[in-house]
Amino acid sequence: MSNSYSSETPQAEKDTASSLSVQATRYNPPWKSPYIIGIAGFSGSGKTTVAHKIIKEINEPWTVLLSLDNFYKPLTREQSKKAFNNEYDLDKPNALDLDLVYKCIKALKDGKKAEIPVYSFAKHARTGETFTIYGANVIIIEGLYTLYSEDMLKLMDCKVYVDTDLDICYSRRLLRDTEERGRDLEGIIKQWDLFVKPNSIRYVKPTMQSADIIIRRGSDNKVAMDLLLEHIKKQLESKSVTHLLQLKQLGRQIKALNLSKVHVIPVTNQLRVIKTILLDKKTSNDDFIFNFNRVASILIAHALDFVEYVTSLPGGGDILTPVGAPVRDTMYVKGEIVAVDIIRGGDCFISSLTRTLPAVRIGKLLIQSDSRTGEPHLHTEKLPALDSTCNVLLFDAQIIAGAAVTMAINVLLDYGVAEDRIIVCAYLATEAGVTRISNAFPNVQVVVGSLGSRYGGGNGPETGDKDSDWWMAYRFIDARYFGTD
Repeated sequence: MSNSYSSETPQAEKDTASSLSVQATRYNPPWKSPYIIGIAGFSGSGKTTVAHKIIKEINEPWTVLLSLDNFYKPLTREQSKKAFNNEYDLDKPNALDLDLVYKCIKALKDGKKAEIPVYSFAKHARTGETFTIYGANVIIIEGLYTLYSEDMLKLMDCKVYVDTDLDICYSRRLLRDTEERGRDLEGIIKQWDLFVKPNSIRYVKPTMQSADIIIRRGSDNKVAMDLLLEHIKKQLESKSVTHLLQLKQLGRQIKALNLSKVHVIPVTNQLRVIKTILLDKKTSNDDFIFNFNRVASILIAHALDFVEYVTSLPGGGDILTPVGAPVRDTMYVKGEIVAVDIIRGGDCFISSLTRTLPAVRIGKLLIQSDSRTGEPHLHTEKLPALDSTCNVLLFDAQIIAGAAVTMAINVLLDYGVAEDRIIVCAYLATEAGVTRISNAFPNVQVVVGSLGSRYGGGNGPETGDKDSDWWMAYRFIDARYFGTD
């Protein structure tokens, strides 16, 4: 496939488009290639301050700050006793579980979940709690030994060293450890002289050689900070261009829609009446909800035809009627049916869904687009346990560009769901959006109530819906359903 660009097209976009033209159609969401920044330096050098300044200035809502302070190794009883007496070296590289750090960063780099331990300096131990990172677009790692491991360095896109005089670091550490970590002054001084200062010179200082950017005096160095921020912003801009062009590529792969996995429910007079009511601005909120629930129930019934079924269960006996006769034409769902809705369009289906499947487990995904770039991001994911045996119904009221559904499918695949066991269910869908989904995931079933067309005649001659019709191009169903329009 070839694409033509005018002379006004930015060069970065042209170059990116050229590289994408030879790539497979498999979709890679932004969190599959997070931008990773590593920040190292002495204890008290200002690493955390620099990290927070980066977060503030780049203004990316899907940015995660990961501190190596959470990765101290668990201590034995004897080691713990020494630590409380400020006689155990917590500032050497092997005090940190750098293997676990690498494992977590590698998982995030691959777009997977990472469970981060929580460490208490007051107790000199891990708390037993963890927090989950998933779906980050930018990851900032800060700590003494962020630039220490060669394997970790290979995962980073930008490596920063904060170079601050040790005397300044000492004064900052005294203040921080007394006020924030509840430690006594005498112990802090003892630990500094025995461990912190010598390890800083021996182990931390040499890692500066691996840095792409050195910031002397920390965040107070305005010139260095401005250069760093400019560099990061340019890299993120390039990343967004790549992602958006990939989405465009997916929408352009084929001219004619392959309907083998796309199912439009048959147009009936009843459905025409419901559609008329839903599109009428005079329809009350109660009538809108009632009629959308009607069509949602019909859509769910059609979607359930595409879950996997078996005619018998292993070790199962006969099913008997109330009069004792065996039922010969039996059918069972193979695996569990799980529902996932994309907030908040998918929420419109929940009432009808729970009436149809009262015991169904429901997960939620919040996918929002960056207001500046249009790039979609995963903001929240709350999903039940999933695996390859699950049949997943994925709900969104409208499919317009298809980016949100495309990203949602990728999340489900990351959770182990089989592609051919995902059924997308939507009321209104554009041909362009459905094409994008089908190109990225050819084994996913898509069930829609009304399908538009780029060229007119969507759903056949009966309706003639176009992608450009306002009810296809404008997201309104969830706003009317929840009374927020």
